[in-house]
Amino acid sequence: MATYLLKTEPGTYSFDDLERDGKATWDGVTNAAALISLRAMKRGDEAFIYHTGDERAIVGLALVTKGGYEDPQRPGLNDRGEPRFAVVDIKPGKRARTPLTLDAMKADGRFGAFKLVTIGRLSVMPVPPDLDRIIRQNAGL
Repeated sequence: MATYLLKTEPGTYSFDDLERDGKATWDGVTNAAALISLRAMKRGDEAFIYHTGDERAIVGLALVTKGGYEDPQRPGLNDRGEPRFAVVDIKPGKRARTPLTLDAMKADGRFGAFKLVTIGRLSVMPVPPDLDRIIRQNAGL
């Protein structure tokens, strides 16, 4: 089981919205590097939900219920036979007891190479296992 991080603007779609809806299709991703991560996601993987904007914090955990598949709104395959635009289905897992802020991660040297810190515009990324454990501990997940 792998863990990823999904970024969202809370005014557009928040963890509260995911809890209210009970499920969601994570779509709208166009960045090539982020799409690689979406295509790699499998059923049973987990994803930290990160609120951008004023919050800039990991606020919860979601469960992947359907791994990367072709976006029905933007069908088509790339030259490797993969979905050109991928989506995943998720459901809410657990809300963070203590949201883990970007500032706290930046202040912790263990996060120095984490893509959330080094590539600020990337909206979907894998979370290395060592950081996964630290995030869960610090956020109360």
